[in-house]
Amino acid sequence: MLVSYKWLKDYIELDDLTPHEVAEKLTRSGVEVDIVHVMNKGLKNIVVGKVLACEKHPEADKLNLCQVDIGEEETVQIVCGAANVGADQYVVVAKVGARLPGGMKIKRAKLRGQVSEGMICSLQELGFEGKVVAKEFAEGIFNFPTEVTPGSDALALLGLDDAVLELDLTANRADCLSLVGTAYEVAAILGRDVKLPEVNLSEASEKGSDYVSVNVEANEDNPYYGATMIKDVTIAPSPLWLQTRLMASGIRPINNVVDITNYVLLEYGQPLHAFDYDRFGSKEVLVRLANNGEKMVTLDDVERTLSDEYLVITNGSEPVALAGVMGGADSEVQDDTKNILLEAAYFKGSTVRKASRDLGLRSDASARFEKGVDPNRVKKAGERAAAMIAELAGGQVLSGVVAYDELDRSEKKINISLDKINGLLGTDIDTDTVMSIFSKLKFEATVAGNNFTISVPTRRQDIVIAADIIEEVARLYGYDNIPTTLPNTATTPGGLTVVQAKKRKLKRFLENSGLHEAITYSLTTAEKEAFFTESVSHRVKVALPMSEDRSTLRTTLIPHLLEVLSHNKNRSMPNVRVYEMGSVFHTDEESASKQPDEKTLLSGALMGVWHEHSWQAEKKVVDFFVAKGIVEGIFAELNVQGELRFVQGEPKGFHPGRTAIVELDGFQVGIVGQLHPVVAKEWSLPETYVFEIDLRYVLSEPSKEVRYDTIPRYPAMERDIALVVDEKVKSEDVERQIVALGSPLLKNVELFDLYQGEHLEEGKKSLAFSLRYQDPEKTLTEDEVTTVHEKVLEGLKEKLGATLRS
Repeated sequence: MLVSYKWLKDYIELDDLTPHEVAEKLTRSGVEVDIVHVMNKGLKNIVVGKVLACEKHPEADKLNLCQVDIGEEETVQIVCGAANVGADQYVVVAKVGARLPGGMKIKRAKLRGQVSEGMICSLQELGFEGKVVAKEFAEGIFNFPTEVTPGSDALALLGLDDAVLELDLTANRADCLSLVGTAYEVAAILGRDVKLPEVNLSEASEKGSDYVSVNVEANEDNPYYGATMIKDVTIAPSPLWLQTRLMASGIRPINNVVDITNYVLLEYGQPLHAFDYDRFGSKEVLVRLANNGEKMVTLDDVERTLSDEYLVITNGSEPVALAGVMGGADSEVQDDTKNILLEAAYFKGSTVRKASRDLGLRSDASARFEKGVDPNRVKKAGERAAAMIAELAGGQVLSGVVAYDELDRSEKKINISLDKINGLLGTDIDTDTVMSIFSKLKFEATVAGNNFTISVPTRRQDIVIAADIIEEVARLYGYDNIPTTLPNTATTPGGLTVVQAKKRKLKRFLENSGLHEAITYSLTTAEKEAFFTESVSHRVKVALPMSEDRSTLRTTLIPHLLEVLSHNKNRSMPNVRVYEMGSVFHTDEESASKQPDEKTLLSGALMGVWHEHSWQAEKKVVDFFVAKGIVEGIFAELNVQGELRFVQGEPKGFHPGRTAIVELDGFQVGIVGQLHPVVAKEWSLPETYVFEIDLRYVLSEPSKEVRYDTIPRYPAMERDIALVVDEKVKSEDVERQIVALGSPLLKNVELFDLYQGEHLEEGKKSLAFSLRYQDPEKTLTEDEVTTVHEKVLEGLKEKLGATLRS
C-alpha cells in the first residue's frame, strides 16, 4: 500500500512531524513501513514555462525552436524534440543549472547551431514511472491542462514535494489498505482526531429506480449491491491534483470518472465500478453465480471462461463484470459516455479470491475484497464517488440508491478483564491507561470493575477474539514498554540430539577437508535424474510448479551438485569441491496419495585440482582415491562400528571401472566414483568424481567403543611380500586372509605396490604388502615371526592360489 503523505494530511494533523517520523511510529506500532519514497529525487530549479512560439529547427526536421516565458525579464530559447510541443502550452522547464533525477545537470547547449537554454521535460524525466503516466503523456512532454503562472514552482503543482510511505501490511490489516484507515492508525498512535471526507451530494428529483432495478440471486456471496444513476456526465481528463495523487499511489490516470472510482478506492478502501449505462444492455442488474463454460471479455480484452463458483454481474442475461475482480469490456466507460451506473457492493472475500486465483487476475479491488472491506463504508463510498462525479464530470445524480441490502453492519462485542490483559503481557497497566488506549483507537468501551466491554468498529475486521484486543493494547502501550521476563514454567536446558550432533560433526569434517556446503532446490525434473536412476515414473509431482525445471521432488542430490559445478565452471572456476546434506523423496504408484518417504542423503562433487604446491610445482588433481578417502573419513569421523567395504560396481551414470558401491555390514549405504563421460558432457564438466551416502543407516549405526592401548614397549618386525595372484583376485580379499592368518601377532597390513606386465604370466598380477608383527608383552624372536609368516604364505597359497614372486 502506497500512502501519499500530503494526502494523508487531509485526514489528520501532521504538520509537526516529518514523513520519516510518522513511518518510524507506524513501524514501532506493528504496521511496518518498508521505505519512504521522496518524490523530489534531487530536482532543483524546475519551473512552469509558457511556450510563446514554436517553430521547426532550420537544420533538423525532428527538432523545434521554442520561445519560452519562465517568469524572468527575458524569454529563453529551448530546443525541444517532442512531437507534442506547441505554442500557448504551459510546460515544465528545467532551467540552466537545474538538477534532474540521477544527478543530471542542465547546461546551456548548442544543438545544430541553435542555442538551447534549458529543457522542456516529460513526466518520466521528472522521476515518474512510465506505468503511472497518463497515456496522452506517455510519449513526449507534459503540459498543464489549465493556465499556470510562468516561473512558479512546478514541483508543488505536480505533487513532487510529497513523500510516499510504502506499507508492508500483513493479511489481517485490511483496514490500512485505505487512506482513512491509515489515518485512524496514525491517529491512535498520536492520540489525535481523524477528519473524515465531507460528502456534499445533491440529488435530482428524478429517481434512479426509474432507470435500473437490482436483483441478487447469490445473496450469501453478495449481501449488498447498491446502484447509483448519474446522467449527463462529460468524460475528460481529471484535475491535476487528482491525477498526481493517483500517480503517487501507483495508479495511472485514465479519465475523470474512472479516476474518481480509483480515488475513492484508495481513500475508503472500498472498490467501486462505473458502467456505461447506455452500453449496459438492459435496465436490470442481476447478480448471480456464473454458468459453467460461460464466457465474457474483461477490461484487459481477454476472453475468460467462467465456472459456477464465480460471481458475476449481469444485465439480466449476459455477464458484464466479474464481481469484485474486473469489469467487462462491453460496458466500460469511454470518451462518449454520457450516463453512468455506479456500483458500490459488498462481495464475499472467499468467492472473489476463488475467481481471482483461478483466472490469474489480481486487481486492487480483488485484494481488498479478499481481505475484507468495511460494511459500514460501502454506501458512504458510493455517495462520495457520486458527489465527486457530479462536481468534476458535471453529472446529475438521480435520487435514491437502488439497492439489494441484507448486509450485517453490526459491531462485534468483546469482553475481557484487566487481569487477563496484564497476565498475558506481563505488565501492570491500570484501568485508566487501557481505557485511554481504547479511546485512541476510537473503540467504544465500558468498564465495570476490572472488566471491559468493547464495541469493535466494523472497519477493524481483524479483531475477533479477546487476544486481538490484548494485541491492540500491547501495540498502543508500546512494545518497548513491556518488561522482559523469563517464563515462569519449569524449563530444561537446550541441546542437540544425537543425530544433530553427528550431522554437525560431519559438516565440520567435510569443511575442514576443503569442501564447501551447497544448498540447492528440492525440486527438479525427472529428465535430469534419469541419468542416475532406472525408473522415472514413481515420483512426487508438484501440483502447481513454478516452472517445468522444478516440477517434481528430487530423489537424489547429485544432479543439483552437478549444476553447481557447471555454474562455477562457466564462470572460470575450474577447481570446485562441494557437498550437500539434504532430503530426497520417494513414492510408488499405488500409494501416490500418501506422504512420500523422506530420507536424508549426504552427497559431494569434486572436479579440478585437489592440492597444489606452487613453490615445488606440485599439483594433484581429483581422482577416485581422493573421493574414496573422503568417504572413508566420513565413517572414521563417526567411528562407525560396522564393517565398511568398497565393492566394485557399475551403477547408472557412473564410470564402469572407477566406481564402488559403499557397503556397511554387507548392506549398500552409498556410492562413490567418477561420473560417466557421457553424463559429464551433459553438464559440460571435465573429469568429475561424486559420492552419495544414505545417512539414515549411517547415523543410526552405533559407534565403536573407544579403547586406548599403551605405547608399545617392544620392537616390531616387518616383512614385505610380493604375491602373484590371478588378476581377478581382489586385493581386499588377499588382505583379509593375511589378517586372519597372521593374528594375533600381525598388527598391520598395507598394500604398497601393484604390478602387471613383463615377467608375469598373462592373466596374473603382483600385489606387494608390508606386514608388521609385534607382541605387546615381549620382544619377538626371528623364529616366532618366521613361523607365523610361513603360516600366512601357506594359507594364501591354499585359499587363493597366491605364490611368492621370484
